[in-house]
Amino acid sequence: MPRLAMLVILVLLVILAPAGPAAAQGPIKIGFLAPLSGAIAQAGKDMYSGCELFWEESGWQMAGRKLEVILEDNEGVPATTLAKARKLVEADHVNMLAGVILSNVAYALVPYIEQQGIPTIYPINSADDLTQRKRPKWLVRTGFSAGGNMHPFGEYAAKTLGYKKIAVVSLDYAFGWEIVGGFQQTFEDNGGRVIQKIWVPLNVQDYAPYLTQIRKDADAVFVLALGRWTVLFDKQWAVSGLAGKMPLIAGGTYTDEHVLPELGDESLGVISAHHYSAALDTPANRRFRAAFEKKYNRLPSFYSENCYTGARVVAEAAKAVNGRVEDRAAFVAALRAVEISDAPRGPVKMDPYGNPTQNIYIRKVERVNGKLQNTVIYTYPAVSQFWKYSPEEFLKQPVYSRDFPPCRYC
Repeated sequence: MPRLAMLVILVLLVILAPAGPAAAQGPIKIGFLAPLSGAIAQAGKDMYSGCELFWEESGWQMAGRKLEVILEDNEGVPATTLAKARKLVEADHVNMLAGVILSNVAYALVPYIEQQGIPTIYPINSADDLTQRKRPKWLVRTGFSAGGNMHPFGEYAAKTLGYKKIAVVSLDYAFGWEIVGGFQQTFEDNGGRVIQKIWVPLNVQDYAPYLTQIRKDADAVFVLALGRWTVLFDKQWAVSGLAGKMPLIAGGTYTDEHVLPELGDESLGVISAHHYSAALDTPANRRFRAAFEKKYNRLPSFYSENCYTGARVVAEAAKAVNGRVEDRAAFVAALRAVEISDAPRGPVKMDPYGNPTQNIYIRKVERVNGKLQNTVIYTYPAVSQFWKYSPEEFLKQPVYSRDFPPCRYC
């Protein structure tokens, strides 16, 4: 009896003993939503590849627990995204959601995220109000704010490039409006004038009618495009008679590495602004670029880097809560508190609004060793999404849109 009693006591002690951070727990499950088909499929693949590289380097482990990722193609469509998110949360029981590129998709998913109280990161989507006037409780952005990224560039175009009058050609949706709005606000704050805004529908097949509308008295053209739209614009810019005669400057996605290899010499000299360049010459980026090229046989794009660093943010947050990601409130708070000093893009620190404060790079397309690259020619360090404005005052104005700031000089 004494031996049996001792055995029972030992069994009870084992059962009742407090578990360690990851003891007796199943895998951490992440539901990943990416457009793997459709117009931005390459960007979606680059997006997932960046996360996949980090997870492989981490041995598919996070905070001492096995990591399981369920990848779903959302086709870049809001309704598809919502259906896939429901499947991931309600059937697959994931601990968090991640992914999404397009702004219309990002905004459409927010009500479901908030309803479910599911921790979510957007490593790519840049819709300004997600970390400004309409901040969701359960969402953290680890990528960038569209308008915020352009604030330094507007100043640079006016003060360093010396442009006085700019004509804009942009895709006609929220991302384009916010990119143009951020650029316009600081460009005009520094004495410049946006004299024309040409909005191009997403179903455009021919840029020629839009290029013929560009005012000849502009000092330069500012373009916002990505993916197939960049390729289409680039080819028609080359034969428009404007290439070589009128400078072309751009939002960072226009010459991003996901599309840069498909562009021609007409893109040489294009100056853009973004928070990443594959040509960034730092130890962290050299390591990341070498590993990415070795695994995928292509250059890393900002989609890749954003997701690589986003995956690291998640890992750091999981570690901070000792792997207990089931405590959703604690996990989201940890996501908002992460700081990374050596990301491939440079230092990343989350601000109180859930958006990264990070470097913005002015890049120039050059041909180096026979290949196009975005050479970094100037760095604005530690840029806030609010730039030099007071957050309180900035948030009193409307979100950047098709009509704000108004085109007073058009």
